[in-house]
Amino acid sequence: MSTQYNNECIFCKIVSGAIPSKKIYEDEDVIAFHDINPSAKVHFLIVPKLHVESLASCEAEHQVLLGKLLLLAPKLAKEQGLAGFKTLINTGREGGQLVFHLHLHVLGGN
Repeated sequence: MSTQYNNECIFCKIVSGAIPSKKIYEDEDVIAFHDINPSAKVHFLIVPKLHVESLASCEAEHQVLLGKLLLLAPKLAKEQGLAGFKTLINTGREGGQLVFHLHLHVLGGN
């Protein structure tokens, strides 16, 4: 289920500004910032401001938001100097998700 904010969520704290990040993009719906533990030369996250636990928690009401995440990825990748890149959404504990707030990883550069 979606909520506007989760006090226990690190990404919600980044969205609110309570925790600093190396931000590369922000608008009314999403924020993008560099991963603090990068797995590639360029590794950033695109995170919806709306707290949605995971991709498995998404419903039809999230369709536009999901599209926005995916369409933003190539734009930001290009701005970060990437000609090609990989995207990844870990879903659920068994899928490698560590932070239970939907986020899209964008990786490239090696």
